[in-house]
Amino acid sequence: MTLRSIDAGVVAAPMAGGASTPDLVAAVGEAGGFGFLAGGYLTTEQLAAQVAGVWDLTSRPFGVNLFVPDTANVYAVRSGGLTGADRASAVAAYRESLAADAAALGVEPGEPRPGDTDDWERKLDLVVRERVTAVSFTFGLPSAAVIGELARAGSESVVTVTDVDEARAALEAGVDGLCVQGVEAGGHRGTLDPTSVPDDSDLAALVEGVRQTAWDLGRDDVVIMAAGGITTRHRADAVRAAGADAVQVGTAFLLTPEAGTGLAYRRALSDAAYGSTRVTRAFSGRLGRCLETDFVRRHDEQAPAAYPELHHVTVPLRRASAQADKPDVVALWAGTGWRAARAVPAATVVAGLAR
Repeated sequence: MTLRSIDAGVVAAPMAGGASTPDLVAAVGEAGGFGFLAGGYLTTEQLAAQVAGVWDLTSRPFGVNLFVPDTANVYAVRSGGLTGADRASAVAAYRESLAADAAALGVEPGEPRPGDTDDWERKLDLVVRERVTAVSFTFGLPSAAVIGELARAGSESVVTVTDVDEARAALEAGVDGLCVQGVEAGGHRGTLDPTSVPDDSDLAALVEGVRQTAWDLGRDDVVIMAAGGITTRHRADAVRAAGADAVQVGTAFLLTPEAGTGLAYRRALSDAAYGSTRVTRAFSGRLGRCLETDFVRRHDEQAPAAYPELHHVTVPLRRASAQADKPDVVALWAGTGWRAARAVPAATVVAGLAR
């Protein structure tokens, strides 16, 4: 299994929105790690170009991450959440609450686009056709048919999970690997239930629980990648000791020259004015950890659990904020260990976290 044989035991997390690039994926692979392209928010044509770009740069294996839309998520969603007219009304109210912020940036809030699937079917066709080494999934559990189709194409499947129940469901579905994401992780929480509050256990404890569950189910073969606040070798070694085969890292790569992190985002990560991270739905309607800004403080409690609608509503504000080099309205996704991120080559990050 390719995922089990990652030389350095370091995986570059998929970071949708531009931070993940072919250059970053290739550099991590050449350094003995394994990189994932982020398929989320790209068109299928853009993703195809990035896949080709990685192959132009390296012969090392790599993966692609896809967002699972609600319509393709087979996980038994346990919580209620807003639906129908109530959901539309909550989204409209949130959109209205952003009017002053949008006007200050010279834009209008975006349209909600409910039901957007992020071109799910075409992207699945692409990764099957291109036979990428691994395909990871976030925001949901794909069907056994999808996992089987990938296996027949020679691709390994990975599902992002945030608690033991989610891990059990993914293992029973036959996935090859799990990305076990702890509360410390930057970016979106990969809960399979879009309205649930994720497990807040320490990552090492969560990995131990998931590994035990895999053993109980006779799935000793599954590869466990641990994600969440990993920016130092000490942290990486601790989660490997808890049962992880590899560490999946995102924030530690954000300041590398190979990453596509925007200038305003890079400056904020090094700015002492930002003193903490916070989990919020303010940017997309899904929970995600980012640097705490005034925008987040003002809008966090107003934001309903409505993805992808809120993502589309806030896109114009986030883009305008980045272009104006005013990071307050940029989604500054970052894990709890963001202070340890350094502007060094990706290979240096891999070497610093390698087993």
